[in-house]
Amino acid sequence: MDSADLEKQIKDIEDEIFNTQKNKATEHHIGKLKAKIAKLKEQIEKRQGSGGKGKGFAVKKTGDATIGLVGYPSIGKSTLLNRLTEANSEVGTYEFTTLDVIPGMLKYDGANIQILDLPGIISGAAKGRGRGKEVLAAARNVDLIVFMLDAKKAIEQLTRMNQELHHAGMRINEKKPRVIITSAKQGGITIHTPIKQTHITKKTMYSIASEYVTNADIIIRENITEDRFIDSFMNNRIYLPAISLINKADIYTKKQIKEAEQSLKKHNWVVYTISAKKHKGIKQLKKGIYHHLHLIKIYMKPQGKKPDYSEPLILKKGATVETVCKQIHRDFKEKFRYAQVWGTSGKYPGQKVGLDHKLDDEDLLTVVITH
Repeated sequence: MDSADLEKQIKDIEDEIFNTQKNKATEHHIGKLKAKIAKLKEQIEKRQGSGGKGKGFAVKKTGDATIGLVGYPSIGKSTLLNRLTEANSEVGTYEFTTLDVIPGMLKYDGANIQILDLPGIISGAAKGRGRGKEVLAAARNVDLIVFMLDAKKAIEQLTRMNQELHHAGMRINEKKPRVIITSAKQGGITIHTPIKQTHITKKTMYSIASEYVTNADIIIRENITEDRFIDSFMNNRIYLPAISLINKADIYTKKQIKEAEQSLKKHNWVVYTISAKKHKGIKQLKKGIYHHLHLIKIYMKPQGKKPDYSEPLILKKGATVETVCKQIHRDFKEKFRYAQVWGTSGKYPGQKVGLDHKLDDEDLLTVVITH
């Protein structure tokens, strides 16, 4: 069955959902149909991913973290990239100026942060319009999304772009569903809900689950919605943090800027306001990007010597001693004996720890290996 057949199946199911009267009696049936659509979409994505057709936006990830600038054409991404990094991106006032993903490197507080200027994500990108699928594939690989917005259309633009990312399997500013699915050899499907469920019935849960598993033990540890329950079975979901950014503050009134900021904050968005052209707000934005990437600095202390504060290791929050060993040299994990830690992650200065010890920001670390 080719992609066109799968697309037709999706359309038929969507029509069935549209024509089904929504009430308690049909809720489980609609849930099952939504689960079927999600499965079919994942099949299409896998086929397109393995097809290798078309020019991709393959950009090698470098540095300590990667952020993606996402915004409508002519919103000023290229200008901002030039302000934040050493890149020299072509800038124009017409649409689709950026015809490729242009990487640049922001150096901030010891960290090297790769910034990708992604071509404008437009309505229909998830279905391939404007080379949208390639752009969205690049967006899936970043650590933080920065939505660049026009003050007059901030919520409208943000909603549309977020929808495109959502259609492409990206979940913005969401945590992974707290659902544990354990496959079983027999016994059918068992669902445990220690948390009271107010969004979805048990019958609907079983209808959705039966689309993905035959025998499984499922524990749901949140008050889950239908869509998040479907997401918990999918392998193509990416959960990404994001911030919003109002650009071109120099061409709007203070009142217009304030209204846009308030509107975004009302929808629980972190907002930064800048003028890339006039260099305004860039310093605060750099600090904000670093903060929202949740990076930590680790200083290495060679055995019996003073710590090296000149070149910290930059790691993601939640990194362990094993993460450090892998970053230093692949032999370090195999030859690892123990580590010593000084800082807030240790119970006392110089505590001996193993590979699974979680590190905190500005910890000192000594790794001892066998020679």
